Parts: sequence; structure tokens; C-alpha cells
Amino acid sequence: MENIIKYMIDEDLGFSDITTNALIPHDKIAKAKIISKDRGIIAGINLAKSIFKEYGLEITCFKEDGDEINRKDIIMEITGSAKDILYLERTVLNLMMRMSGIATITSKMKLKVQNNGVNVKIAGTRKTSPALHKFDKMAIAIGGGDTHRFRLDDMVLIKDNHIAVVGSVSKAIELAKEKCSFTKKIEIEVETTEDAIIAATLGADIIMLDNMTPNNIKETIAVLDRQDLRENVFIEVSGGINENNILEYAESGVDIISLGFITHSFNSLDISLTFDL
Repeated sequence: MENIIKYMIDEDLGFSDITTNALIPHDKIAKAKIISKDRGIIAGINLAKSIFKEYGLEITCFKEDGDEINRKDIIMEITGSAKDILYLERTVLNLMMRMSGIATITSKMKLKVQNNGVNVKIAGTRKTSPALHKFDKMAIAIGGGDTHRFRLDDMVLIKDNHIAVVGSVSKAIELAKEKCSFTKKIEIEVETTEDAIIAATLGADIIMLDNMTPNNIKETIAVLDRQDLRENVFIEVSGGINENNILEYAESGVDIISLGFITHSFNSLDISLTFDL
């Protein structure tokens, strides 16, 4: 993440900040504050602190990652070289705005489920932006969600394209058990009740019911229950789930809901930096 942040700063700076260099004396010391212009869950504060401190700036924080914020809340104050504050301003704000947007929608989905008395994990997916993947996942965790797998080496996740190439659900699970370490959980994506039964019978740890309706999910779980297969497997659902229909899925008897939209269709929070003069 440090290398990615360094690249972000270098990319934004180019050869130099010609505006700041022309207008601001090298020895000018100033105080600035980061202010919320939105309501939501703040995320990215620890990253902002580390970026500013790397440039020798002094930081006072009034909020912590995961705190609720309102409009006009002061999130942090920064004191030091005015030039350095201006160099870093956009990179820091972009990260915080993006991460706070993800944390906010994650928290909203989690609370929506919890407030209706349903105990279901809200998880992210790998539908994140390249290079920003770890930041997006961190934001999910700050918002109270489960990060799911970070990378392809975290766990075995057999998707529809794997099954298409291998030929069947059973063959895919057999190969995974044969060739992967026992330390790795095996999850498989299925689209029918029949394949869910096969996966549970063969010892999959997690079964993802993909693109099923809530009624299909209830029927599948009922069949697994009748065959004494439900207790030995986590049931995850994914595909087309959003804030409008999440309760239907949460109440279908599943353990995990994974949501791509919290990292690809969120709204960034509006956060700004101003100088105290």
C-alpha cells in the first residue's frame, strides 16, 4: 500500500506543482483542517495520518476510522509546510472520500439487516478498482463488513467459469481437495439446487448460491436441511443484491451476503481541506 500511495502522489505531482511553487514561499508554515461536507462513516484517517507524517507534518485527529460524521465536522488538523499540505491535499482527500463512501454504504447495509433482527454477514467481493483493491477492502472492514478474500491465493473459490472448463461441480471439488492444501477453505459457486446438494455432499465449506431468487434460496436450503447437509456448510448468496432487495435475501436463511455494489456503485463522501489564515 505504501508503494501505491507513493505512486499516487508522484502521479499527481508530476515534475512539480508549478502553481504552489510560484505562489507559496518555501518556508511558509500554515494550519489546515479537513472538514466533512457529508454525513456518513469516515474511513482513511489512519492512512491520511501516515501520509502527512511522512512529510513531517503535525496531525491532530478529532475523529477515528469508523466514526459517524456530520456536515461541518472537523476531522483533523494539519500543521506544517504549506507547500507540502498543498502537494498532498488531493491524493489524501481522494482516498478518504472513496473509502468513506464504501464504509458508509457497507455500514448502511449491515445496519439494515441487523435492525430487522437478522444475523447475516455482509461481505465485499473482488469487484474493486485495480490498485485500489486493498483500500476498498480496508474501507469495507471499517464499515463493519467482512472483506471476503483479498487475493486469489486466500482460498479456493470455484466459479462458473472454472466449472465450465473442468466439466462438472463434482470434478471441480475433487480436484480442489486433491491439489490444494487442507488449510484452504473450499467455496463453490452454484446456480441450481442439484449442484448445491452435490457440493455439500462432497464436503465444500461454503456454497455460493449465485443469481438465485430468495424463493429459490429458501427451497435449496430446505432441501439441504432435509438431507442433513445444511449444518456442515456456510451458505453465501450473491448476484444482483442491493439496498432495495437485501432484506429479502437476508431473511432467506443464508449466512453470508456478498455485495459487489458496495465497491462499484457507491457514492463518495464529500470531504474538503481548508486553511486557517
